[in-house]
Amino acid sequence: MRYIIIVLLCLTTSITLGQDVIEKSERKNDSLPPGKKTKPISPKEKLQKDSITLTIEDYKIISFERDTTFLDTTLTIQKEYKYNYLREDDFELMSFSNIGQAYNELGVDFDRITSYPSLGAKAKDRKYLEKEQIDYYNVATPMTELFFKTTLEEGQLLDANLTFNTSRRLNFSIGYTGFRSLGKYNDTEIESGNFITTTNYLSKNGRYALRAHIAAQNITSEENGGLSEKEDQFESGDPDFINRPRVDVYLDDANNKILGKRYYLDQTYKLVRKQLDSTRFEKTSLSIGHTFDYETKYYQFVQTSNNDLFGEAILSSIDDKAILKSFYNEVNAEFYNRTLGKLTGGVNVYNYDYYFNSQFIEADGIIIPSRLNGTELGIVGKYTKRIGQFDFDADLKYNLSGQLAGNLFNASASYSINKNNKLKFSLHTSSRMPDFNYLLYQSEYLNYNWNNSDVFEKERTSSLKGELLSKKWGNLMVKYSNLDNYTYFAPVSDEEIADGFDNAFLQPLQEGNTVSHLKVKYEKEFKVGMFALNNTVMYQNVTQDTQVLNVPQLVTRNTLYFSSDVFEKAMYLQTGITFKYFTSYNMNGYNPILGEFYVQNKEELGGYPLLDFFINARIKQTRIYLKAEHFNSSFSGYDYYAAPNYPYRDFVIRFGLVWNFFS
Repeated sequence: MRYIIIVLLCLTTSITLGQDVIEKSERKNDSLPPGKKTKPISPKEKLQKDSITLTIEDYKIISFERDTTFLDTTLTIQKEYKYNYLREDDFELMSFSNIGQAYNELGVDFDRITSYPSLGAKAKDRKYLEKEQIDYYNVATPMTELFFKTTLEEGQLLDANLTFNTSRRLNFSIGYTGFRSLGKYNDTEIESGNFITTTNYLSKNGRYALRAHIAAQNITSEENGGLSEKEDQFESGDPDFINRPRVDVYLDDANNKILGKRYYLDQTYKLVRKQLDSTRFEKTSLSIGHTFDYETKYYQFVQTSNNDLFGEAILSSIDDKAILKSFYNEVNAEFYNRTLGKLTGGVNVYNYDYYFNSQFIEADGIIIPSRLNGTELGIVGKYTKRIGQFDFDADLKYNLSGQLAGNLFNASASYSINKNNKLKFSLHTSSRMPDFNYLLYQSEYLNYNWNNSDVFEKERTSSLKGELLSKKWGNLMVKYSNLDNYTYFAPVSDEEIADGFDNAFLQPLQEGNTVSHLKVKYEKEFKVGMFALNNTVMYQNVTQDTQVLNVPQLVTRNTLYFSSDVFEKAMYLQTGITFKYFTSYNMNGYNPILGEFYVQNKEELGGYPLLDFFINARIKQTRIYLKAEHFNSSFSGYDYYAAPNYPYRDFVIRFGLVWNFFS
């Protein structure tokens, strides 16, 4: 609590001084919204030759939802927050000791993106990009982005993306992310690779549009089961074990892997197209569309010899593999009228095949099947309308037949009070079965065999969110969620479970009573000259009959930094200190077999500070990053865990850069 008091004192001082605010956080990718003031960019020779001026607005980034932003080469504090393995703001996440190993959740969000269950292994697949996370491009000249960052021992992180137009209407992009990090502790090595290629096409007459991508992704990580002697070798601060490879761990022969391939195609054709008006927008149009999505994905856990940590086993060596193949087709029609808005409706077919290459028979003769497969038929609808400063969006997915999906409905309304203030309200409801690994699982470990496909009911989620986005007052978000049939993993036994053996009794469970979750999040930056204090504070409260959802009550991140042009404006410099803190709570445990977190109510963790010092610089289109991470680890106590038995990383200095260049 003393750390929170210190931060609040700093905050109070800044309020007293009174200051400006910056705009809200940017998109996940380095991009700017339309309307920002832009500057000319290279290549200079081409500019002189063609007598034209190119700006970042000529380098468009198009999201899955078809929102268009522009390349952003600025250096901001939001860029500092996103300069990590995930390339997103990790404020609500807690990383394990090695980069990319697993991410515990400090904040939770239950809104569904899709109406169908996923494979599972959610703790390990945050770097696995879903189709909704793939961007498309339209650029004036070939553009390349290189992202580089050092890791922990023997390895690097490189994210390279090349995009180019062969004409004004046809674009291609090729991207690859390669990552390897050995880690400081034994048996924590991580490797991942993401290859993604996209294309984006619009016909000359503007009637036919196509976008497609191919994604091949894999994540492989060693699993050490956590620290086996944490009190004596870690928490004591014994100098003999500061060299982390000396610290004993539970496992030395286990690893898991996620591998997937996806082929995605989305195309539309305008049947009716009325002439453009004076604003260069169509008055009315009628289009038909088709979406195709085929994906194969598997999760595998391999161990040379079984371990009592997970209970009894059938075979001495472990090789568990769950496979999901899915096939999605959608046909839709879209009507647009400038007065009435945009209305889309369609039908879809979803085929799935989730299986194991074995069949398990329990001692009482009950057979646990090896496969869940079937076909789901559904309808989709979407409506969008803008009236003055008022925007309304609604999105519906409804299942007509099948066992997995139920429904998904999103509605949002926003109102721009003025150029500096905006209000937004959102509603979400969804119903669907839990992820496949909750429904069916098979393993060489006896306790990891279950079939809940006929037992579990659909999870039902409803949430209401309100947001105030203000340049003067900051950004405030309030969200209230209700969960029915909340599904989770937890240790279950008629007898008391010994310390360290939760994983031997892990089972999927459903909560019969309603769970309510309240989240309040506030973001505000104060500036005095070249100094700024950026603040993000989140409050959470859970109402539940049984303790099945554990989150910290308070999470705060506060960054005090200096920024200025130096060397006669040849370089832009940014340097400061980031303080992060979350209150202690029953932090979820981690299970290496499933690649999932589970609920535990034995041990409270948290209540410790995380301090980072950074120096960042921008030279033209190149951004350079240098950070001393968790520099307080040696003097604030060795109690910084990311999960029971799994520590956060020690002090480390890491370097990297982001470089955009144009041909």
